[in-house]
Amino acid sequence: MAELGVIRAGQFLTHPPVRVWRALTDAELLARWFMPNDFKPVLGHRFTFRTKARPEQNFDGVVHCEVLELEPVRLLRFAWRGGHLDSTVTWTLTAEGHGTRLVVEHAGFDPDDPAQRLAFKIMGGGWRSHVLRSLAELLAAQDEPSDLLAAQDEPSDR
Repeated sequence: MAELGVIRAGQFLTHPPVRVWRALTDAELLARWFMPNDFKPVLGHRFTFRTKARPEQNFDGVVHCEVLELEPVRLLRFAWRGGHLDSTVTWTLTAEGHGTRLVVEHAGFDPDDPAQRLAFKIMGGGWRSHVLRSLAELLAAQDEPSDLLAAQDEPSDR
């Protein structure tokens, strides 16, 4: 069997790791830049992402996930199952200067499976362009005082 394929994409974000982490782990924020979801940052939590169905690719639009590893403000890994895929997505955050180096790896694509080769090609482009760009845009919006990210950075009495 051939080695499983891995999509890797990274970006430097001019925001501290705690702010990037929040955008990755707060379900409401995650829905704003990625997909509607019922995510909770709890080891073992099963959740779904919902997107457009693609029946021609045997994909109903639901990605079934489970939190596999969680190291706050450093690493988030979850299972990603949908269509022909049984894979993992790993987000790694590293403080760099006044910002964060963010790397995403989507692993588990079988290059011998034509459907997975197509998914690898399509999703590779999405991770590298649309997904990281959407996250950067959400984080940039924090400059607005009313933004949810900025408000959550303020200390609370809770």
